[in-house]
Order: sequence, then C-alpha cells, then structure tokens
Amino acid sequence: MAVGPDGRCAACGTYQQQLQQGPIPAAPAPPLAYPAAPAMGMPAGGVDLRRGLSTTLVVLFGVAIPALILVLVARGDQYGVIGDMLDGSYVTRSDLDDADDFYTGAAALYFCLMVAIVIVWAIWFRRLRLNAEVFAPGQHRFGSGWAAGSWFTPVVNLWFPKQIANDIWRASSPQGPHNVRRGLLNGWWVTWIVGFVANFAGTVRYNTLRSKVESDSYNPSYSEAKSDIEDLHGILALDMFAVVVFIAAAILALLLVRQITAMQEQRASLPPQTGGPAPYGTPAPPYGMPPSPPYGPPGPANQQYPPYGHG
Repeated sequence: MAVGPDGRCAACGTYQQQLQQGPIPAAPAPPLAYPAAPAMGMPAGGVDLRRGLSTTLVVLFGVAIPALILVLVARGDQYGVIGDMLDGSYVTRSDLDDADDFYTGAAALYFCLMVAIVIVWAIWFRRLRLNAEVFAPGQHRFGSGWAAGSWFTPVVNLWFPKQIANDIWRASSPQGPHNVRRGLLNGWWVTWIVGFVANFAGTVRYNTLRSKVESDSYNPSYSEAKSDIEDLHGILALDMFAVVVFIAAAILALLLVRQITAMQEQRASLPPQTGGPAPYGTPAPPYGMPPSPPYGPPGPANQQYPPYGHG
C-alpha cells in the first residue's frame, strides 16, 4: 500500500497509523454527583449508610418490647390487688408490697432500656437528617441540630420531630417526593403521642393522689378512703392502656428504623434531583424528570408537587 509522507494512504486517503492502532476509544462518561452506594461504608457525597446505629436500635426495641410486656403484667398485678380491695376480698400488706416490688423491678429494667434508646435514637435521627440534606438540599424546615434537640425540648417535641421526620421521609423516598406513602410513619407517631399523653396524665393524677395521701393532715373517712382507692384503680387502668400503646409504638418504631434505613440506601444509589436545590417552599421536581418552573418550561411532564415544607 502506497503511503505518503504524512501517513495518508494514497489510494483511500486514510491515515495508516489509525488503521494500525484501531478506533480511538470513546471518552468515559462523566460521573454522577455521587455513585451507587457500596454494600458498606460511606459513599461519596456525604451520605452515611453505616448500619451500626440502626442495628443497635432494632436490637434495643426488640428487647424493649418484652420489657414493656413485663411492665404491663406488673401493672396488671397491682390493678388486680387494688380491685380485690374494692371487692372486699382479704388483701394483706405483703400482697401490696409484692405487687409494688414486681412493678418497681420491671419499670427499672424498662427505664434503663429507654435511656439507651433515647441516646441512640437522637444520634441516629440526626444522621438521617444529614443524609436527607444531601438528597434534597435546602428543602428542609429545620436544621440538623433540631433533629436531635427537638426531642428534648418541652412542648415543641409534640410536633417538631414529626415535621422533621416528614421532610426526611420525602427526601429519602426512592420513588421521589411526589410518591410518598407515610402510613408507617404516621402510625408510629400517633401511637407514640397517644401513649405519651396517657402516661403523662396518669403520672400527674398519681402524684396528686400520693401527695394527698402522704400529707400529715390526711385522715379520711371510710367513703373518702374508698374514693381514693377507686381513683388509684382508675390511674392504674390508664397506665396499663398507655403501656399497651407504647408496645404498639415500639413495634412500629422497629419497623420504621428498618424501613427508613432501606429507603436511604436505595435513594443513595440514584442521581440527585434534576435542576438543583429549590428554595424553601418551592415545589420540588420528581427524581429523574424535567424540572418544573422556575427551573424549566411548563409541560405535561412538569407537574407541581407539594414542597417539603408541607405536612
């Protein structure tokens, strides 16, 4: 084959060097903002997917559920002894002390577990919030500090944590914020609040009755003493109801930890939202679809969805 001094074939005009070397490989595609999450560790982009905290919470809730059942049995024992007194059955001081000691031991065990759960939960919940910021930057109502601190702040702990959880849940949804089912999240929160309120009301009533009985001026008549015992019986019934609700809340919390952990792992394997972060209160486009105004022109595919600041 005749080749000119510049390496071009005289017959076809092709550079001989290119024929010998083969086709030039295509340039590699640019990487995503953060790649698919590996099985363990922290992927790029600041998403922490280590399972240590979530596994610890699952174990703690798994132990707390039978501990709560033990507390319920102990409260039932006290409730039965007081009921026997109201029915006129013979009840000794030893019967009362045994029932109280049983409950005290069960409550102490559950209290130790709750201290551990509260600490681990606050750290884990803040990590969820930090991950959610990567998934949906600038679309959350509260900073990461509130994700831990809101649980310990009186009054606001009745709704701030739920709002933070709503934002985390939307941002972590692999299907996008427009397709979020919050049945598990809402069920857990309702049971937690109902149990908390019932337990708080029972504690206030119990402390009020105890202060009355232990005062130096307490010298009741038969009818007054019977009324106080009936009040105690009602308080124990309310507390048993609260424990039953707490058992349901603990079961749902265990399922919630597993669910949100799986959601964030799946979400981390997807590319970030199209169009960049939207300002607070602006509807966010669904993952993998063209952005809605003001980030793109209107059209059938550019539907408006509720922003993270709702619900």
